Amino acid sequence: MVKLIHLYTLILVVSGNVCKGQKQQKSYYPTEPETKEIITSHGPLGIVRNIKQDKKGHIWIAAFSGIFRYDGKSFTNITSDVSSARFFDVLEDKKGNLWFASVGSGVYYYDGKSFQHFTTKEGLMSDVITHIYEDKSGNIWFGASRWDGKSFQNFKPNEGLPDGNDDNNDVNSIIEDKTGKFWFATRGKVFTYDGKKFTVVTHNGKSFSNTRTIIEDKKGDIWLGGEAGLWRYSDGAFTNITYNSVGYVYEDKDGNIWTSSQPDYNGTDRWAIARYDANTLSEPKPTVTDIMAEYEDYKNLFFGILVANDGSVWFGSLNGVFRYDGKNIVAFTDK
Repeated sequence: MVKLIHLYTLILVVSGNVCKGQKQQKSYYPTEPETKEIITSHGPLGIVRNIKQDKKGHIWIAAFSGIFRYDGKSFTNITSDVSSARFFDVLEDKKGNLWFASVGSGVYYYDGKSFQHFTTKEGLMSDVITHIYEDKSGNIWFGASRWDGKSFQNFKPNEGLPDGNDDNNDVNSIIEDKTGKFWFATRGKVFTYDGKKFTVVTHNGKSFSNTRTIIEDKKGDIWLGGEAGLWRYSDGAFTNITYNSVGYVYEDKDGNIWTSSQPDYNGTDRWAIARYDANTLSEPKPTVTDIMAEYEDYKNLFFGILVANDGSVWFGSLNGVFRYDGKNIVAFTDK
């Protein structure tokens, strides 16, 4: 039986320097002489959208109450005096710098000492950014805006489509596959981009609506998770794994596929973090294990997933951040 553990208490306050910049990364403009980073033993309260681990092993959490860093003992809200934005995603780039995506306040760049703020004034296509991705050339993608280190180039997947639906420009996820082709998951359709044009991805003549996540696994297969369920694209063909609505998709170092589930649009709610066993992925019905599904009191939407270096599984939810070690689930809240 999995046990649920709660952590408590408020600890300290430390200080540092924060700066705000404009378009060029080398130019910083101070906004506050000093900032206070709130340190606490509990994680963010409320909505947690994404969780990432950096090269140093720190856990970074994008929450609607700020960007939190976990060092193994305590949590630090590093944006407490920088922004009150609702943060959605975190990326550590190849140079070790961090990028934070927000809903309504654009993107923040953090080099460990100071911040730089990017919005539509600096060239972003939108101030609503829910996904950050670094491609093989080192370009950073913020939804449909690509940053090359100097300027932004904005893309519109829906250009040329007869419906002209702006949902097709609202990007949820991007990957560059092993062939160099890009995949764009949007609130509308899924597209591929070959560097010249966007092409709608279809299966049996139908497109995929509101796909939340696209990943490429170690074998080079493409996984799509969204309203249409979980799909694998391999050798030019799609295979459905489940029709239950899926929010986020993650592959761990052993090749297992993890998903976070959202309400089933067929009318049945299914609330779980699911693990599909790597050794059975080629079977018609892979072996799946549900984590967290038994907790009636914790039914809510589950979001981003991280399998950390120590093997523990972190996941975000409407009610904060959780960690699962294979036996116990820790709820990092002060409740």
